[in-house]
Amino acid sequence: MTELPTRMTAIAIRAPGGPEVLVPEERPVPVPGAGEILVKVAAAGVNRPDVMQRQGLYPPPKGAPDIPGLEIAGEVAALGPGARRWQVGDRVSALVVGGGYAQFCLAHETHALALPDGFSMVEAGAIPETFFTVWHNVFERGGLRAGETLLVHGGSSGIGTTAIQLAKAFGARVITTAGSPEKCDACRKLGADLAVNYKQEDFVAATKAATDGRGAEVVLDMVGGDYIERNYEAAAVEGRVVQIAFQTSPRANVDFRRLMLKRLHHTGSTLRARSVPDKAAIARAVEDKVLPLLAAGRVRPVIDSTFPLAKAADAHARMEASVHIGKIVLIV
Repeated sequence: MTELPTRMTAIAIRAPGGPEVLVPEERPVPVPGAGEILVKVAAAGVNRPDVMQRQGLYPPPKGAPDIPGLEIAGEVAALGPGARRWQVGDRVSALVVGGGYAQFCLAHETHALALPDGFSMVEAGAIPETFFTVWHNVFERGGLRAGETLLVHGGSSGIGTTAIQLAKAFGARVITTAGSPEKCDACRKLGADLAVNYKQEDFVAATKAATDGRGAEVVLDMVGGDYIERNYEAAAVEGRVVQIAFQTSPRANVDFRRLMLKRLHHTGSTLRARSVPDKAAIARAVEDKVLPLLAAGRVRPVIDSTFPLAKAADAHARMEASVHIGKIVLIV
């Protein structure tokens, strides 16, 4: 076995601020603890929480590395005590609590997935964060079933492109919102039954019109603010609204009578701060229900663009410009 290096390049956040605060830095290669694997990173997905962490708005949980990056793909380079699920040399993708923007990264062995056949490292690096999030929130929390309608906001984002494909694969109808004709077109190509340009059209009226007045059984929202009350309007009776982020405001002035009259459920979750067993349970469900769809080519991560690790600042600038369709991935 080749000797592991003791130093690596990682992307540090020099101080809270704009993309330019992301700088390559030399760091020690982390050592895997009990139940952990060390992954030689080939690709790392870029996600909104990384941007928020860089801005100083989303500090890493206690014990997590200060290096950003929540999902990786690469080869297992070393095993911690008691880690038996993988062998050195296995190709995996993994959900991590941080540290993805680096040449080496730790992952809990239960949070890693085998690479689907025929998948590149770039595609594999774009799977964990979005597929874990969508599976847990749309299907486990939201209980989306075949024949129901999902309304997903931000349909051209990494989360949105994943939600459209998975919902369609499981037999649901999909209505999505996006901010340009090009983004709406991309959503329709992925299978969305209706794509609403929210800058020109009211998504509540469009959702009701497309469902004969019933509304959407499940709403996946990462916008918040005034969308909260509008989601209640767009939801069907007994609808489930699932909150996964707040791109506008986490506060809203809402008439909660709609919640009672429609018997709505409004739930939400975060992924990063969840316990190791919680995330392991989501990983097993994704392995069981979603990996076969990926392996069969029925669902595929949409890759917008790739950047070398040292250009992480450019990747963040692209994400913040909101011109991307699908996932932005760093190549290590």
